[in-house]
Amino acid sequence: MKRASLIIPLLVSLCFAGVSAAEAHAQTAPAGGMAEHQHAPAQPSTSLVLTLDGKATTLSVADLAAMPQKTVTVHNEHTKTDETYTGVLLGDLLSKYGFPVDKTTHRKMLRSYLIAEGMDKYWVLYSVTEIEGSEHNGDVIVATSMGGKPLGEDGQLKLVDSEDKKPQRWVRNLSAITVKSAE
Repeated sequence: MKRASLIIPLLVSLCFAGVSAAEAHAQTAPAGGMAEHQHAPAQPSTSLVLTLDGKATTLSVADLAAMPQKTVTVHNEHTKTDETYTGVLLGDLLSKYGFPVDKTTHRKMLRSYLIAEGMDKYWVLYSVTEIEGSEHNGDVIVATSMGGKPLGEDGQLKLVDSEDKKPQRWVRNLSAITVKSAE
């Protein structure tokens, strides 16, 4: 019980830290501001650095293409169009590199989160349970194509969540995913 009372304030602090960082990022936007769906110019992503338990692995687009693929169709509220993406389920990716996202790690998942970052330093936060099928209805994928074609200006990699109502937690030009535990 004492441990739980320590974890709750830590998670609340993490939430506020994320908000503060997001506000700081928003305040650094160029004068005149950008529309919500526009991004600062960045070099296109060409690889993904996946960090689990402090161990970093760099994955190429070919590495990701060699894994089982999932196709999702989502509505992009920014462009007002339906889009079809294909890529690797994020849970499968974590499992392959040392963090099985299933019932065997349920307790660890509840206390872990991940940060996904793009080349333009835009980043988002997910609870690990949000990417596991028995906990979350949607599919979170590391997409390598849209409509059967490379992603274009979105780099070679993009994080897409099929259940988010808006693409504000999608990360174009995805360059890094870091998994951390609150324990």
